[in-house]
Amino acid sequence: MSRILRTLAAMLLVHASCAWAYRPFDSTDADVAHEGEAEIELGPVQWLREGSKRFLQAPAVIANIGFSKDRELVIEGRHEIALDREPGEPHSALVDNGVFIKQVLRRGVLQDESGPSVATEYGVLLPSVNGERGTGLSLAGIVSQRWQAATVHLNAALARTREHEADLFLGTIFEGPISWPVRPVAEIFTERASGGPRTHSRLIGAIWRVRDGLSFDVGVRSAQVGGEAIHQLRLGLTWAFSLRKQS
Repeated sequence: MSRILRTLAAMLLVHASCAWAYRPFDSTDADVAHEGEAEIELGPVQWLREGSKRFLQAPAVIANIGFSKDRELVIEGRHEIALDREPGEPHSALVDNGVFIKQVLRRGVLQDESGPSVATEYGVLLPSVNGERGTGLSLAGIVSQRWQAATVHLNAALARTREHEADLFLGTIFEGPISWPVRPVAEIFTERASGGPRTHSRLIGAIWRVRDGLSFDVGVRSAQVGGEAIHQLRLGLTWAFSLRKQS
């Protein structure tokens, strides 16, 4: 275990990274979709206020496709509609586009085995449409541990952003008892790109597990980026299904 953590720390110091996926959070967990299954994380309608500007996100989509026992392909993007815009600014944009591989490095409690689960997620930050045009690289390290009363996911990530700046992200997810049909959740994270303001973010919400493979979520996020306040309402669902033909 110590060797895995040392290797993970070295990877984070050398490479660029960013953590993605797992509704309704900005951080993620150390688990992947089962081989031959797809997991769709959908935010059909979300509201965002950044300072005096308001946006509608419809939809925000993350597709996780399990292609081996401990790996998945992650594809993501968001359609963002500006409700308040200056003359000449685009009405809508496709933002936060990216393609990643998530890999479990140590099978643990999230894989129904003992001890913490450890994973990494790495990939490419793709250009936006009517937004940031550059590409970037990302690498994240994730450690998850679950007890009877709670689950915690620790994220550490480095990135070379689309504007070619170094970015550091540190986040933690807290979840209530996994046995509860509706469990309370929370997330805190801090992030800063080189030369830019620091972001401090807090989220509280809940996840309702309807059945295996289907959950609904809600989250209310409040953040501070330099001197600008951000408020966001996230509503969505996570749906898992098999890609294999039923015989």
